[in-house]
Amino acid sequence: MIYVALGANMDATFEGQPTPPHRSFHKAIDVLRTRGVHTNTVSSLWKSPAWPDPSAQPPYLNAVIEIETKLAPQKLLQVLKTVEREFGRKPSVRNAPRPLDLDILDYRREVLETRTLILPHPRMCERSFVLFPLQEIASNWADPIKNRTIADWIARLDLADVAPLERLSPVI
Repeated sequence: MIYVALGANMDATFEGQPTPPHRSFHKAIDVLRTRGVHTNTVSSLWKSPAWPDPSAQPPYLNAVIEIETKLAPQKLLQVLKTVEREFGRKPSVRNAPRPLDLDILDYRREVLETRTLILPHPRMCERSFVLFPLQEIASNWADPIKNRTIADWIARLDLADVAPLERLSPVI
């Protein structure tokens, strides 16, 4: 299985039109399909405060999708970054507001480290806004490096990170 995280905290510009995050997710999934990336399952939308300073920017909407593709991990990453740019994402400082963020979380349990891609995603197990939507669609997922279950990773989260997380809808 391949899992991709979606995140956004500002409107995207898609085909010249302002598009709120939840609509951007739908449209991004449609665009990915045309590039050989087919979505099997979609989590609920989850709302999380911006980090590191929630008062400095709007909260994020987050989701996780399970996908199928014949693309190799590096090629998939290129496709995801191209789609982000098509939705108005520009290179910026770390943790800046963004119209669309697409991250490979796990690619068929591969462990990989290159200059541009680390698998599984190196910070995914520290992020409630990734683990909760992932648990929704992959309750048996385990970290391919430490072989800890998703329930174990969630139990290790800081409650201060979990408390403000809010499930918004059953399906995007």
